Amino acid sequence: MVSDTDVLRYLSSLDYPAGKDDVVRQAEQEGAPPEVLRALRALPPVDYANGNEVARSAGTDTAPELSPAQRAAQAREPHTRVSQHLRRI
Repeated sequence: MVSDTDVLRYLSSLDYPAGKDDVVRQAEQEGAPPEVLRALRALPPVDYANGNEVARSAGTDTAPELSPAQRAAQAREPHTRVSQHLRRI
């Protein structure tokens, strides 16, 4: 899986809003590797307001520095951001 940084690196000079075709074309022109192009080609065909929307839609890994074990431990931790009225449910 590619990271946000991987995707955004090849879209730095893209003018937004931009459609899927524009995003893919820009990444190709910038020499993006096959895994980044594959993620961008899988994007829904909509207009994107900024690079963060592109990265989010591409299903990028937002924390590539975490190992699978760290991700699992993080998922097991209790969620402290749950509203007080939902904690009793």
